[in-house]
Formats: sequence, structure tokens, C-alpha cells
Amino acid sequence: MAAVFSVFLTSLFVTVPCVIRLLYCLLWVPWRLQRRFRLQGIKGPPRRLLSGNAAEFRAMLEGAQSSPPLASFHHAGVLSRVVPHYHEWSARHGRPFVYWFGPRARLVVSDHDVVATVMTDSTEAFDKSGFGGGNPLARQLFGQGLPGLSGDKWARHRRVVAPAFNMERVKAWIPEIAAITSSMLDTWEVQGESRHTEFEVDVYQGFHTLSAYVISHVAFGSSYEEGNRIFELQQEQGKLVALAMRTVYIPGFRFVPTNKNRRRQSLNLELQNLLRKLIEINGRKCEDAKNLLGLMLSASKALSKFKMDIEEIIEECKVFYFGGKETTAHLLTWATLLLASNREWQDKARDEVHRVCGKFEHPNAENLSNLKIVDMVLKETLRLYPPVVAVNRTATRDIKLGKLDIPAGTQLEFPIIDIHRDTGVWGADADEFNPWRFADGHRRYHLGAYLPFGMGPSVCVGKNLSMVEAKVALAMILQRFTFVVSPSYVHAPILMMNTRPQYGAQILACKI
Repeated sequence: MAAVFSVFLTSLFVTVPCVIRLLYCLLWVPWRLQRRFRLQGIKGPPRRLLSGNAAEFRAMLEGAQSSPPLASFHHAGVLSRVVPHYHEWSARHGRPFVYWFGPRARLVVSDHDVVATVMTDSTEAFDKSGFGGGNPLARQLFGQGLPGLSGDKWARHRRVVAPAFNMERVKAWIPEIAAITSSMLDTWEVQGESRHTEFEVDVYQGFHTLSAYVISHVAFGSSYEEGNRIFELQQEQGKLVALAMRTVYIPGFRFVPTNKNRRRQSLNLELQNLLRKLIEINGRKCEDAKNLLGLMLSASKALSKFKMDIEEIIEECKVFYFGGKETTAHLLTWATLLLASNREWQDKARDEVHRVCGKFEHPNAENLSNLKIVDMVLKETLRLYPPVVAVNRTATRDIKLGKLDIPAGTQLEFPIIDIHRDTGVWGADADEFNPWRFADGHRRYHLGAYLPFGMGPSVCVGKNLSMVEAKVALAMILQRFTFVVSPSYVHAPILMMNTRPQYGAQILACKI
């Protein structure tokens, strides 16, 4: 009897603190935060005890993806399809508003002054929330690379990786980018049987292949064929990550042998093995070339505080294989569709390319900066269809931001795609395609109101490569083809990892 009583007491001593801690996290903390927000007039959708608003969030996204396409190539309805939770909750509860993922508060703020203050903060009052937040299943794609790191480890990786993408190094890659683009356009020409014959091409697929070739070659010294399986694995991984990001994570769930978890583990293992093999094959060549992989390998041998081990290099390879392909491919896809539906701007951009580069010469490092209209088109594309729809930061302590009183632990969520459409900043035509916004001499946008690649210390390290690659490719397309939106194109943008066309991006092209 004494032994039974002893076991009971032991169980009680173990269980009671756990229950108290659980009640504290699930009830007391959210209630206290909710009360603090309400005192400031900040509202949001009703919160469920365990899941918060995750179920409603997920249902909204699924509903948007199954909703009818937009009636025309118009941009005003993009928010309701891509980020329906921002669109509906801000209309219901105003801005800013708060919603919950489990017991964690997400305060959605669109004020560009607040955005600029937080994103450029150097006092460590805000920490990168990390890709996927606290969900390890969402971090599997590249959560241990730069997007998912913070603090000293982030600074160390950034110090090693950033030199690979400085503008001078990227400019040296322009001939290779142009050659790869020219090869793609040659295949387009084959589809047109003769001059002035229209043919349909799905640029969404074409640009993904193009950017995959480029990132494989210039950053890793490998061929597209060597990296093709990596891209395939990451595409499947991306779908699983997108699913995990819409779900509240239960601690320990990743170890439960469900079909999806087993597939996640299998994908990750094969991906790591492929990257390890690629590093072994191309390592020496890359070190001599001083590209991204070479710089990381040099750091792995350095006897300094910036030393990177092979596992860290593999994680960064994941980031740049996926991010280097996806960002540029989506930028080129939307830019081409926008020019296809705005013939006046297509003609302006083509006239500029012919004037600056001629009709047959590839763009080069000397004349690329003179393509002002092409640059304006790409920037306006990034405003309307940014590669990342939102960015997060977590308050490390209680802090005041203007009129906002932010409790420690609150995740601040900045909806980039919504901020880019703020009529107070961009004017009444904020939903329209108008590259003049970015012309020299025109009014400048506010700091914090335009951040397609982020801003501040953590601005996207691959920004230079993405913009140069897109500029070269778009200029070469304009040199050789005119194009319009195909009747088979359906304007139905959706959110997966990026904003993408749900049913491809078909244009009708004609050789000049």
C-alpha cells in the first residue's frame, strides 16, 4: 500500500506542474495578451482554445484555391485569392488585427513606419521568427539556412555567403546567363514554323527550367542535369512544407510514423545525400571559381570564427537551389504576363532594348544598367506580385512602436503583398500596373512600403542575381519576340510557397 501511495505522489508531483504549465500557456498567456490588445482597440477573429485560428486560416486558403478564377487579367482581386485571411480579417476587424496560431499571437501590421522601424532595428528588440515559425516540419525545406537562422549563426553564414552575390561577381556571370537564355529562346523559335507565325508557350514551366540552369551553373558549378533530381525533390518537399505551415504543430508529431512524415524523412535523406555527392564532385572546381559553393567550402577549411561545417553547407545549398530558382522564375513569369497584357509597355521596353543593346547583341555588364524601362517593369512586377507575401519578426521584449504597445513574444507579421497595394502610398491606382512609379524623378515610395526582397540587415542576399538574371532574360525575349496573353490562360494566382499562377502562364509569341 505504501508503495502504491508513493507512486501516486510521484505521479502527482510530475503531472500537476505539467498541467499548470499547459494551462498557463494555453489559457493565461493568450487571455492576458488578448486583453492587452483589446485595450489598444486591436481586434481579430475569435480564438479557439487549442488551435487558435489555424482551422479558419486553412479553410480560407483552400476555399480561395478552389474559387473561380478572376474575371480578367485584373489585379484588384489578387489579395482575396492569394491571402484571403488578410483580405477578410482586415475588412472585418480593421488594421492592425491579431489572429492566433495555437497559443501564439500574430499581430498583422501594415503601417510602413512600423515596418521600417522593425526591419532596420539594430537593438535586438526583434528576432527573426525563422522560416516556418516553431514548426520543425515547415523548416525542413531550408529552415537551417539563412532564412531560418538568427543571431550569431545567421551573421556567420551571411558573412560567408554574401560575397558570392556582390554586383561585380554577378555581372561577370551575365555572358553565361545570356547564353542559357539564348538556348531557351532557340527552342521557342523552333515552335514557330515561320516568321510571324504565333505559337503558344507556357512561360511558367520555361522560366523554372531557365532559372534552374542558371543557379546550377553560376552558384554551384554544376549542370542542370546534375541538379535536376534536387529540384524534383524540393518541389515535392515544398508542397509538404506549405501544408505544415498551415497547421498547428503538436510537439513530437514529426516522430509519429505517418505516411507524410515518412515521406518527409525520405525526401530529406535523399536530398542531403545528393547534395553531399554534388559537393564532392564539384568542390575543387568551385573553390577555384570562387562561386557560392566555393566560398562555403573555403570557409569550411578556414581556421576562423566564420568556419562552416559540411552540414551547414548542405543546408545553405538547399536554400539557394530552391530560392534561387523559384524567386527569379516567378518574377519573370509575372513580368512577361504583365507585358503581354500591356502592349504599350511592351513596346516601350522593346524600343529601349533595341536602342541600348541592338536587335541581335546580348545585354552585357556595360549596357544593362541603361535598361531603365525594363528595370521599372520588373520593380512594378515585384510590387504587384512579390516573391514572398509576408515577413515576420518576434518581439524579444515589451516595446512601444508609435501607438502600439507590443508584448514580448508577439509575432509581428508584415503582409508585403498588402503593403504594396496601400493607396495611401501608391495612389488610387495601386492595383494597376504602372511602371512609371519607379521612374527616376518620380515621387519616391516611403521606407517600409516596398520590400519585395525584405529590407535592413537581412535583405535577401540573392537579390542582385535575381534582378540581373530577370533583366537579361526579359531583354532578350523582347529582342526576339512580340507576345500577347493566350486565350487559354486563366488568371488564378494562388499561394503555395510563392504567388504563382494556378494553371500555368500561357502566352502567344511571334518571332520578330
